Amino acid sequence: MEYITVALAKGRLGDYAAGIFGKAGYDISCLEDKGRKLIFTDEIGKIKYILVKASDVPCYVEYGAADIGIVGKDTILEEGRSLYEVLNLNFGKCRMCVCGPESAREKLQSRVSSLKVATKYPNIARKYFKDVKKQSPDIIKLNGSIELAPIVGLSDVIVDIVESGKTLEENGLGVLEEVCQLSARLIVNKVSMKMKRQILPMIETLKAVIE
Repeated sequence: MEYITVALAKGRLGDYAAGIFGKAGYDISCLEDKGRKLIFTDEIGKIKYILVKASDVPCYVEYGAADIGIVGKDTILEEGRSLYEVLNLNFGKCRMCVCGPESAREKLQSRVSSLKVATKYPNIARKYFKDVKKQSPDIIKLNGSIELAPIVGLSDVIVDIVESGKTLEENGLGVLEEVCQLSARLIVNKVSMKMKRQILPMIETLKAVIE
């Protein structure tokens, strides 16, 4: 029997995902002592788990280095890879939002002003403003401390993930518009879905655990 390779994101998301496999009856003991290892094998279940950076999970799945991956919807949308999104795992729930000071709300509604948007997710932001807002703002790519951008005048608003909203509140910002709901998703390589017969039963087993 062929191995199924599962790409798990490093960190909390990967730990949650491993827990789901465990609840589904798969042996995840190989993942208990990670150390510096990146590949872990369940010889009985014929599953290989690989630990990768969350933003790389869709790439591994699209190119077939992994048959299955678990990653946040935000990463799937931002990466825009060719793959199947087959299951909402209903954990890691949060929102992608347009945020900023209340004073930015009016400018956000105007289609003539030159709006500046700072974000870690330029593709998501660009698509939202183009398709939903019918606007073409100046998108500024940042890698961290996104909340700082409107405070120091780098941008008018930001597009970022919001969980509790506490960080926004502490910096005098708030949610102005919601872009989309987010949660962890199960993704599958298109060729693997057709060629590896173990995948559909695995999806059904995981689905039963989620439901």
